[in-house]
Amino acid sequence: MTSSYELPSYPARVSDAERERALDVLREGAAQGRLSHDTFVHRMGLVLAARVPEELAAVTADLTPEGGLSRRLFGFVGRMSAFSVRMRRAWQAEKLPPLLLPEPGPNPLRIGRDPANGLRLSHDSVSRLHAELSRQGRLWILRDLGSTNGTTVNGRRLTGSIVVQDGDMVGFGSMLFRLTAR
Repeated sequence: MTSSYELPSYPARVSDAERERALDVLREGAAQGRLSHDTFVHRMGLVLAARVPEELAAVTADLTPEGGLSRRLFGFVGRMSAFSVRMRRAWQAEKLPPLLLPEPGPNPLRIGRDPANGLRLSHDSVSRLHAELSRQGRLWILRDLGSTNGTTVNGRRLTGSIVVQDGDMVGFGSMLFRLTAR
């Protein structure tokens, strides 16, 4: 009687490529808002600890990639949302009071609540020494001076300095203006 010796079979281990694909699915789910941050972190730990492909499948089962129609629909909604944001900013910018860019001089234009500033804005949301606007060559530079409620340019909070130009929407605290050249 002949018998053959068979090696015991073990389930296939998860490859690094499979783990990376599962992590990509989790990242995409988080980016789409389908996972909270805590859930994302928890599931990422499960992916890294998974030993067999079935465990990976269980972690990402509710995040299967959308079909072609869903993907196009989500893309369309994203583009419409971005368009509505741009439209709202354009509509708002036309209604804002103008802020004339000053004549270039040796000193920057200081902006804030303090009476010593070149542009005094007496509003509670504006810091005493809020921001400054200066000319460097042909460019206008706006710099936040560590204000409490921030300086914004075209709806984005400013950290440090940024080049501004005619037509930009600038905010000092909750006071908004549209920059205008002379």
